[in-house]
Amino acid sequence: MSGQLSGKVVAITGAASGIGLACVRGCLDAGAKVVLVDYAEDKLRDLAAELGPDAIPLRIDLTDPASVATMLPGILQKAGRLDAFHANAGAYIGGDVVDGDPDAWDRMLTLNVNAVFRTIHAVLPHMIERGEGDIVVTSSVAGHTAVPWEPIYTASKHAVQAFVHALRRQVAKHNIRVGAIAPGPVLTPLVANWPKENLDRAIAAGNLFDPKEIAEVLVFMLTRSRTVTIRDIVILPRNFDI
Repeated sequence: MSGQLSGKVVAITGAASGIGLACVRGCLDAGAKVVLVDYAEDKLRDLAAELGPDAIPLRIDLTDPASVATMLPGILQKAGRLDAFHANAGAYIGGDVVDGDPDAWDRMLTLNVNAVFRTIHAVLPHMIERGEGDIVVTSSVAGHTAVPWEPIYTASKHAVQAFVHALRRQVAKHNIRVGAIAPGPVLTPLVANWPKENLDRAIAAGNLFDPKEIAEVLVFMLTRSRTVTIRDIVILPRNFDI
């Protein structure tokens, strides 16, 4: 990947762990400066020390509109510009609706849906002014089909998919590309609450994959010719299908 993103500034939300951290590493390897947007201040500080000067920490609470309002100014102050924005942060809740906690649903929907809308809204004026940009959203295979064991999560990702498709058409005239990465189950902290026997069985069966695969997809999307838009990439573990 070395050098493919040289000279570019990429901001990634949910950057301190899981898919976000893998994408940070992938973009750094490809030569980009990367702004790590996350709430976990201690992790951000440690990662910045580990990853070097091109990894730029920015603490933002994505569930707080006032904090989100400081995100773009913080990016511009620390990095000077923004070429690509990866709206990656998200949460997961599965299970039967009848047994669910609507307050927990609200918290997940705030992060999975509203924070995606708000953060993208925040960066669009800068990209429109520059006449170029890339926006990539971490969606899910659950955004392409109704998954019966996770209906509220599925609903959140269907909302994201609809937003991506409509926004792409709105901003194409500004030379801004909008696309989504829709993975199946990935080995991240989001599956940490799975029963251990289920997790071990899924790994052994090839039903989970490493988040570095998502990072490679992100770099692929960001390095296409400006005449090409990658609208959706669905990426699944080898033996997983629904």
